[in-house]
Amino acid sequence: MAFDYTLAQIAGRIASDLAGDGQKHITGVAPFDEAGPDQITFATGSKYLNRISAVQAGAVIVPRTCKPVPGINLLLADNPQFAFTQVVAMYHPTVPPAPGISDRAQIGKDVHLGEAVHIGAFVTIGEGTTIGNRCVIHDGVYIGPDVRIGNEVTLFPHVTIMHGCRIGHRVTIHPGTVIGSDGFGFVPDGGHYHKIPQMGIVQIDDDVELGAGNTIDRATFGRTWIQRGVKTDNLVHIAHNVVIGEDSVVVAQVGIAGSTQIGHHAILAGQAGISGHLTLGNHVTVGPMTGVGKPIADGEVVSSGLPSMPHRTWLRVQRIVPALPDMKKQISELEKKIAALEKIIANT
Repeated sequence: MAFDYTLAQIAGRIASDLAGDGQKHITGVAPFDEAGPDQITFATGSKYLNRISAVQAGAVIVPRTCKPVPGINLLLADNPQFAFTQVVAMYHPTVPPAPGISDRAQIGKDVHLGEAVHIGAFVTIGEGTTIGNRCVIHDGVYIGPDVRIGNEVTLFPHVTIMHGCRIGHRVTIHPGTVIGSDGFGFVPDGGHYHKIPQMGIVQIDDDVELGAGNTIDRATFGRTWIQRGVKTDNLVHIAHNVVIGEDSVVVAQVGIAGSTQIGHHAILAGQAGISGHLTLGNHVTVGPMTGVGKPIADGEVVSSGLPSMPHRTWLRVQRIVPALPDMKKQISELEKKIAALEKIIANT
């Protein structure tokens, strides 16, 4: 379906100020360097703002601090990138599948389904489960017994939600993610490892979005808790009894060990590894490939991932690393000798 809006209509939708022709018709969206005369784009940062006068787009969304540019239609917004995502949604609206239950779905006893729910083919829903209004459960999803799912939840194909877990409202879970698998708990005895029963649940609060291929383990007791507004990338592992605070972001291939608590508005960058039984404060940032083995206070930024370097240099670095303790000892001894010599010289 083709969409056509005037700039005045767009400005009203995204709460922006218009500097230009309000009757200009816009038929689509595009990146800054590709947008044509009938398309809209956005610009932030000097890299793009300094080139606005040469842009071919029909309109550009810019920060409110920008001054008018002759011949260029501007929409001035508090957050141009967010405003642009709103415009993208105008031209590419999400159309959910029609409500209904596939005759190839398997629904257990005492299941309660809300209004306008879509249940796809080969979905399995266990006994005693409740699913709220306007949920979309795509093909091949497994939902275990006694699960509670809120309103307007979307589960993409092959999501698994194991027994007893709790999912809030407006949650989106992408393909292949597993919620409520057993936590990794074993106790050694007699030279063998014996499984510790995992009796808790996973609780996912409102407005959470989980990427593809996540695994979020159920608690040993109590709950593994993903709080409101958390966003995760693909291939994230969250172990048993972890708590992640509101509006935190967890990027691809992050692993969080058991019973760690992470505050609100934290950012864990790609491949960060967080040890167990730690507390990371609010507004903490952990850089990519960083191993965290001790608590982090509110607002701290930590990183330890090595920058890229020529392979031959990296080989030399790796040979030096095992010798660092002895080198430190030698340097300390040299510092003492130098201090002694300086003292002798000062007294002569």
